[in-house]
Amino acid sequence: MSALSTPSPFSMRYRVAAIQYDPMFGEKERNIAALLRLVEEAATHGARLIVLPEMTTVGYCWESRSEIAPYVEPIPGPTTEHFHRLAARYDCFIAIGLPEVDPMTQVYYNSVALLGPDGLLGTYRKLHSYCSEPRWARDGDLGMPVWETPLGRLSVLVCADAAYFEAARISALRGADVLLFPTNWFDEKCPCSYWIARAFENGVYLIAANRCGLERGEQFSGGSCVLNPDGSIQAYLDNGEGIVYGEVDLERSRDKRWGGQETVGHRFADRRPTEYIPVVHNSYLWEPLHYHSLYGLGELPTGQLSCIGIIQTHLSTIPVQSRTQTLQTLYTMMQSFTHYYAPASPDVLVLPELMLPGPLPPESSKQPDDTIAHFRDGAIQIPGPETQALVTLAEELQISMVVGVAEEAEGVYYNTVLLIDPEGIYGLYRKIHLTQQDRLWASPGNLGLPTFDTALGRIGLATGYDVLFPETLRVLAAKGADLVCASAFLDFPDAIGLASTSIPHPMNVEPQGYDPLHYLIWRIRAAEHNVYLALANWSGQYGNVTANGLSGIFSPTYTTYPWQEVVAEEDEPFLMMTVDTREQRTGRRTTHQLGYAPGDLAGSLTGELAYDPRNSIPGNVVRSKPLLRKRQPYWYLDVVRTGTLEKGDDTEPSS
Repeated sequence: MSALSTPSPFSMRYRVAAIQYDPMFGEKERNIAALLRLVEEAATHGARLIVLPEMTTVGYCWESRSEIAPYVEPIPGPTTEHFHRLAARYDCFIAIGLPEVDPMTQVYYNSVALLGPDGLLGTYRKLHSYCSEPRWARDGDLGMPVWETPLGRLSVLVCADAAYFEAARISALRGADVLLFPTNWFDEKCPCSYWIARAFENGVYLIAANRCGLERGEQFSGGSCVLNPDGSIQAYLDNGEGIVYGEVDLERSRDKRWGGQETVGHRFADRRPTEYIPVVHNSYLWEPLHYHSLYGLGELPTGQLSCIGIIQTHLSTIPVQSRTQTLQTLYTMMQSFTHYYAPASPDVLVLPELMLPGPLPPESSKQPDDTIAHFRDGAIQIPGPETQALVTLAEELQISMVVGVAEEAEGVYYNTVLLIDPEGIYGLYRKIHLTQQDRLWASPGNLGLPTFDTALGRIGLATGYDVLFPETLRVLAAKGADLVCASAFLDFPDAIGLASTSIPHPMNVEPQGYDPLHYLIWRIRAAEHNVYLALANWSGQYGNVTANGLSGIFSPTYTTYPWQEVVAEEDEPFLMMTVDTREQRTGRRTTHQLGYAPGDLAGSLTGELAYDPRNSIPGNVVRSKPLLRKRQPYWYLDVVRTGTLEKGDDTEPSS
């Protein structure tokens, strides 16, 4: 085989392809022949970067190491040699998923080989195994490499890796422009929301090559796609074999600014790595009730069935006025809410960010001086007469409330979220991730990411912008948060819709027909951290200020449809939802030492098996947090490093 005589020129813009394929289980030679034809077709149509699905040479659903043994091979090996010939002939780069054997150890891996015109660039071994893979494969041991190529900096995720934000985040922090994503995703309509979240939060292209078809009873979801750095879907294929083409523009993926016209920020410069240390701790390795109750400190609240409410406030609802008038407007609004839902009443009611002093006035020029004056002049002291008025309101309505305010403390200003209950100020959080507008008038918070124990459960506080950074909820979840209440003032990101699928899923996975809320970042944030998320945003337009609504209450999992969530529409500003924070959904718990061994029969009439719940995994996902338990923190240290990773960031930080 001949290598290219001259190096490939560097390309800022180029064509890419994702190949969707239905492999025949165990028919390796047949699959390779078909894949070579598809790759050659993509290359002849100008694709410089071509991604094939996970395990695409042999199929996915292997029962054991002995069953897959005849089909594994080293990398480099015979299969990579075949595809290298095409890469050399067409001056392209190819990522292919296959089962790998390490000749030195005879250990098997679910791997991806990245091939270029000059041969093998590198191998990625899947880090986060899915359910059946530990039967035959070891978790990857090569980390998250990023390869410098004539097409920019390339990195790889495989399938379940996308459910853990850390893998994509580290690749992006190391400068990746494009994430290559071979996958065998099922039980969801695709392009999956997790894929979209990974592209959006990191500002990278994601090329997803999924398989289609049915194998050993598993219906795969297709949806191979090219995703833009803002998460939008450039192109996708719902069902059947085929090729999805798209284009990469490295200027877009290297500009890490994000936001709308109102909210402007920076994906990397606005991060607060020193606050993220718990991300690298394996906090849910042990049984959660035992872990949190060690040494008599930090025991999780009992939890209960509770009702959470949100108010999505139109920007014109809180006109510029005195603080007394603003509090009166708030009082009227909350009375309206409780009257609307009577006799039901929320245990916790979440309101938007910066309710005091409210949005900029409509005549504002949005110049820095106007912004500074508005928020600093309207800032309150805590405690003070305004907070006392809020406590009085909470006492009258017999609810707790979460509300955002501008705070002044000894001459320093903060964007603050308060947890108020009938007895006083129960919790206080100062925003740590600041937008460009925040930085004009406020300092970063100095209280970290605290949690507060209530009868409902353990509550974390945040703003909407904080929640856009996946590290925020990871830290709060690691501390045992059941519910995160987020007051928001955002005009992005918007939802992404998706048409119906022709794939015959055995269970209902999403609304029939076009779904305008197929992707909503808040749904992913709740599910990937196994917390309830109650987010209250402003909506509408007031003068030259806008907000995009999409407030809601979201569940700690969304594996079954209908999803347990509520999402506000423009004409439906008041919403409530029941949440369940008990360890077992059916009821009791005790932390008292039991006087018998697990497995003994307790009670001659009931015959119930006795156990100490501290030594078991809770039956409620918000307490067991399975996605935290299945993480691979050994590899995550770069998430908390500062100052040396953002080599792919070619823009100035927000200021």
